[in-house]
Amino acid sequence: MVTAARPFPRAMAVRHLGPNWYATVMGTAAVALAGTALPLRLPGLRTLCTAVWALSLALLLTLLVARALHWTHHRDQARAHLLDPATAPFYGCLSMALLAVGGGAVTVGREVIGSGVAVVLDAVLFTAGTAVGLAAAVAVPYLMSVRHRVEPGQATGVWLLPLVAPMVSAALGPLLVPHLPPGQPRETLLFACVAMFGLSLLATLATLPVIFARLLTGGPLPLALTPTLFLVLGPLGQSTTAVGAFADVAPGVVPAPYGAGLGVLAVLYGVPVMGFALLWFCLAVAHVRRARRHGMGFAMTWWAFTFPVGTCVTGAAALARHTGLVAFEVLAVVLYGVLVAAWVTTAAHTARGLLSGELLAGPRPAPAAPRPATARTTSGAVR
Repeated sequence: MVTAARPFPRAMAVRHLGPNWYATVMGTAAVALAGTALPLRLPGLRTLCTAVWALSLALLLTLLVARALHWTHHRDQARAHLLDPATAPFYGCLSMALLAVGGGAVTVGREVIGSGVAVVLDAVLFTAGTAVGLAAAVAVPYLMSVRHRVEPGQATGVWLLPLVAPMVSAALGPLLVPHLPPGQPRETLLFACVAMFGLSLLATLATLPVIFARLLTGGPLPLALTPTLFLVLGPLGQSTTAVGAFADVAPGVVPAPYGAGLGVLAVLYGVPVMGFALLWFCLAVAHVRRARRHGMGFAMTWWAFTFPVGTCVTGAAALARHTGLVAFEVLAVVLYGVLVAAWVTTAAHTARGLLSGELLAGPRPAPAAPRPATARTTSGAVR
């Protein structure tokens, strides 16, 4: 008798490993990227950031292998993730994980792997991450409109994940500009980043009002989803970081009027957007405090406390560079303290959940309904 082959145990362990797990890579890499962007130099900080970046690289490689096993042995589950409106947006996390680790390679990783290898690694990860991000920015909204059945009352910050991925490319792409030949190659990459900035920004501006309206009219989010409010900080902080990066590399790359214009944009755009980011940060903190009082426990959504806050750190640091204001330097340092505390707490809970097996366990089956009483069961109970 021929029996169907069953996936080996390691493959079974990743059956319920969704794309949301790439958020662990994003959040870890954010600690390294934000730490190197700080306007002050603390003893040992760069060494710590290098170690954290190495950890993010190891996490990325591990998850890429695990997700490959998932797609190979559990294609039905992978397809179900794509068709689930609550899970599909997390495919944007793959793009941002690749981009964040690549950006960390040229900022801190080069001290370990060498500048040449770091640039090559970043180029590969940036290219792959940008391609995945652009595909997700089109495919996920398409699936939501054609295959998924979503209502305004279901809107959360998760909807922004595939839309903000091109903004991460826009913010980290300028790191590669100085490594390209002068002239057309450098200018082309810089303006490609500006185009992705616009793509992500306009898509975010179209989606954010739906999320804000749902929050105001639909009441608080479910407890487990409350941390996703922090995801709104992602496009805000990342876009501020992006315009600052454009201004950093523009001189000598684009003609003088445009280079100066990008410098003006870094301030005139970044300052008001950072103001709104601080408003949303306070609003999100208030909702999380309420959720904790009502019994919110740990969930993988807690990783929303990390990467979005990291983008606000790099955004504040960019404003500090281009305005010279101490206030933005202080803001960057304070937000970095929040980021580190959130990362340590979330990483500890995640490690505990992995060791216990709870985080990779499948959904618990609903309790069986009680059998209706019949004459036979009743008489049997009497006997």
